[in-house]
Amino acid sequence: MANPIQFINQTRAEISKITWPTRREVLLTTVMVFIMAALTAVFFALVDLLIRTGLQGLLGLFG
Repeated sequence: MANPIQFINQTRAEISKITWPTRREVLLTTVMVFIMAALTAVFFALVDLLIRTGLQGLLGLFG
């Protein structure tokens, strides 16, 4: 087991290696996530509409 002071020093050394994203990178990736979520929602809404319309047409033939 390492010495607690050694552990803290090693932890600080590792934390100093972290490169945080810039404000611009965070903004761009956030916007991209919202765009992809919107496109996914539209896609599944269209698929749902297509399946619902197809089932209603199919059930209307036999009903």
